[in-house]
Amino acid sequence: MLLPRSFYARDALEVAPELLGALVVRGGVALRITEVEAYRWPDDTACHGRHGKTERNAALWGPPGTAYVYICYGIHPMLNLVTGAEGEAQAVLVRACEPVKGLATIRRRRGGITGHALLDGPGKVGTALALTLSLSGRKLYGKGPLEVHRGEPPARILRGPRVGIAYARIEHREAPWRFAAAGTPWVSRPHLPGA
Repeated sequence: MLLPRSFYARDALEVAPELLGALVVRGGVALRITEVEAYRWPDDTACHGRHGKTERNAALWGPPGTAYVYICYGIHPMLNLVTGAEGEAQAVLVRACEPVKGLATIRRRRGGITGHALLDGPGKVGTALALTLSLSGRKLYGKGPLEVHRGEPPARILRGPRVGIAYARIEHREAPWRFAAAGTPWVSRPHLPGA
C-alpha cells in the first residue's frame, strides 16, 4: 500500500524514523529503506533551504509527499522525500537501503558491485533507482514512476548525527537526526552508536 500524502505532512523528525522499512519502488526495482536523515525548517543550517528558494531546490518547498532529487558533486543522484507543510523546506534524505526486487538491475546500474556496498550511501541508492532530475517534484503517494509503499518497521531504531554537513553550525552537525534500522548490515558507514 502506498504511503498517503498525509503521512508526509508532518515535521521531518517525525516522518524520518517511520520511513525505516518502507519500500521505494521504481520500475522493476524495490528497495527497503534502512537509513535516513531529517532536514528541517526553518533554522537547520544543514538544510538546502537555508538560503531560500532557488531553481535547484524548488521541489524541497513542497507539497509534502513529493520527491526532491538533486545531483551531488555533479555525479550522484540523491533522493529526498519532502515533508511538512507546503512552503516549508524540509525533507528526509534516503541514506541507505536493502535490495528487495530487481537485484540484477541494481548490480548492473552499480557497476557489478555486490554485498552491502551496493546500497550503503545516498548516491548509491539514487543510482540503483536510476534517478534523474525529471523526478524532482513528482508525487510519491500515487501510481507513477517513483513510489513509496508501507513496509515492515524495524524492531529497533538507532539514532546519531548526520553525515557530510561540515558547513552547518555545530548544534546541527551534532543533532541526532540520522535514523537507521538496528541489526542490519545494509546501512552506511560509519555505523551509528549501538549498531
